[in-house]
Amino acid sequence: MHVVVNAAQSVDGKLATRRREQLRISGPEDFDRVDRVRAAADAVLVGVGTVLADDPHLTLDEEDRRVERLRNGRSGDPARVVVDSTGRTPTDARILDDAAATYLLVSTAADRERRAALADAGAEVIVAGEERVDVAEGLDKLADRGVDRLMVEGGGEVIFSCFDAGVVDELHVYVGSLVIGGRDAPTLADGTGFTEAFPDLTLTETERLDDGVVLSYEVEADGEP
Repeated sequence: MHVVVNAAQSVDGKLATRRREQLRISGPEDFDRVDRVRAAADAVLVGVGTVLADDPHLTLDEEDRRVERLRNGRSGDPARVVVDSTGRTPTDARILDDAAATYLLVSTAADRERRAALADAGAEVIVAGEERVDVAEGLDKLADRGVDRLMVEGGGEVIFSCFDAGVVDELHVYVGSLVIGGRDAPTLADGTGFTEAFPDLTLTETERLDDGVVLSYEVEADGEP
């Protein structure tokens, strides 16, 4: 599976304010870029924190891209994936509508009744891991369901988990022209953080969009690009 992480952050590396409220960091040119990256993916992954904070739909904005996918024998929109260890996704979340397939990655810590309720609401519930979702195992199970290219949109906890599991192949970061500040504001990669071994990144491209810049990186695995 090829995993692409995409995020938008402020100059000081924040994804949102300390209140974790949705914040516009980029503009229409970058929105179109993100839609293109989504259109190329088989599935788009977010963490449950993003679902609870933003209630995203994660479908394509441009109808032409949806039509092109259908012409190529694919679903109109990529599947949607939520990393949700204990099953906190609301059963009325927009991500559970019938616009596209939705997979919920949960751990065995998620109550069976809760799993059943989420399945009734429209999700395919996939168990991977015990106390928390095992990202590598979850992605293997998604691959078994035909997901070959995965786009990860955040938030910071999920992005860190993907780097920690060693599954990331590409990283694209839009850096907007604003400073958010706040020691408790979410960053690109939260979680426990790295202290000794760090992901190896190679800058492959820079592109100016709106009033910011997109930095594109190749992520090396085990010392090999």
